Amino acid sequence: MRVITILSIAVMLAACAATGPAQYGPSGASNFGYSSTKIEADRYRIVYRGSGGMPPEMVEDYALRRAAELALANGYDWFRVASRDITGEERGGVSIGAGFGTGSYGRRSGGSVGVGGNVGNVGAQDYFTVRMEVLMGEGDAPEDGGAYDALSVIDSFVGPDAEYAE
Repeated sequence: MRVITILSIAVMLAACAATGPAQYGPSGASNFGYSSTKIEADRYRIVYRGSGGMPPEMVEDYALRRAAELALANGYDWFRVASRDITGEERGGVSIGAGFGTGSYGRRSGGSVGVGGNVGNVGAQDYFTVRMEVLMGEGDAPEDGGAYDALSVIDSFVGPDAEYAE
């Protein structure tokens, strides 16, 4: 009974420690958020690391938002995603297991029998990272459907219908 109580408390503490999605912003001490690297005058690499519980679509949208901000800040009107990679990993939580056995002490020896098990991580969260390389351009965006209008992307985050607006 004591073991069950301890395990229950551990699971509750893990659930309490889980936090909601972080707000949009630069990567800081927590290592969540965006970072950008200028590769050429019109080419950037953007990495957005989402906090636990942030869905992959939201992480990707935040990377696109950062690309739009960079395009506008550098005098460009549109950008195209040249490459994109989304990865995820499960972190945190409490691993619950059990084991039984015997040992030998001093001059006495004895056989040992062990039983173990693991029911997995309880309270673990998924963390997603998006890495993308973007090319930027001026004037009208190409009509091939592969380019994003930078101002429209920004407006989708600050407009009345923005899904992830701050």
